[in-house]
Amino acid sequence: MLTWIAGFIILIVKLTIVLFLVLFIAAYLVWVERKFLARLQIRYGPNRAGTFGLLQPLADIVKMIAKEDTVPDGADRAFFLIAPAVVAMTAFLMFSVVPFGEEITLWGHKIPLVVTDLNIGLLFVFAMSSLSIYGVALGGWASNSKYGLLGGIRGAAQMISYELSLGLSLIPVVMMAHSFSMVDIVQSQQRYPFIIFQPLAFLIFVISAMAESKRTPFDLPEAESELIAGYHTEYSGMRFGLFFLGEYVHIIVFGGILSVLFLGGWRGPFLPPFVWLFIKIMLVALFMIWVRGTLPRLRYDQLMVLGWKVLIPLALINILVTGAVGAVFSF
Repeated sequence: MLTWIAGFIILIVKLTIVLFLVLFIAAYLVWVERKFLARLQIRYGPNRAGTFGLLQPLADIVKMIAKEDTVPDGADRAFFLIAPAVVAMTAFLMFSVVPFGEEITLWGHKIPLVVTDLNIGLLFVFAMSSLSIYGVALGGWASNSKYGLLGGIRGAAQMISYELSLGLSLIPVVMMAHSFSMVDIVQSQQRYPFIIFQPLAFLIFVISAMAESKRTPFDLPEAESELIAGYHTEYSGMRFGLFFLGEYVHIIVFGGILSVLFLGGWRGPFLPPFVWLFIKIMLVALFMIWVRGTLPRLRYDQLMVLGWKVLIPLALINILVTGAVGAVFSF
């Protein structure tokens, strides 16, 4: 009984720490993006709220909390209110299987540095990623707005399409690691990270992850020049903030998953494991921000052609090649 209670308390503590860390990093990732894009465009970026604008995330939170939370006339109130929470919560839940270090010994007990090490961790990530589609689709449909509906339809079609290439790109990783557990996948990269053996899978995953998180040049569900703000046009206050938060948490989550699957996870010399994982996540996030500040938005037909006619065939070919090489060399 005492062992069960101790395990439950440790789980709650880990959940709380991870939740606050992800929220803190997501808040300041907004600041990093605004400053980085400003430098790319020869601007200053936020520089009024605190030194170097470091208090800008807090000012944004206060502004969103203070804004009126409105529901449009004719909207489906229940789905309208729950959709932002679906997007934010699924993003947080995906991070619960991302390991950020090896076991530590505390009071004679070994505590794994992951919220929960599921033996189907990778499948859990895809399950949560699939559920986030409902938040986007329901948010657009329930708004009783043509712009919101078009954005929701675009978002659902885009996320379903690129989830296929995202999943197919990771099958070679599972074939090499012989496990769906995120911890086992990191352990199987003790000598070399999988990016060395699977550069094509890495490239497909990066492109698909950017499309899944609806980042420029794949921001068709929002497309302010066409749809105002797409599926979240009618949202205000903290409900808009949850959509906004979900996007940046998705960046952190996909950065963590990319690091675990291709870059060796927490592994690295000299520095503590958590620091290495944080560095890798931030490098992935900075890459996504750089792409946003560099490339224009794709047309919708170009988006679908890239997903269905380029990425999915390449991912299938990569699976066949990996299987053939594995049969010959028995990795």
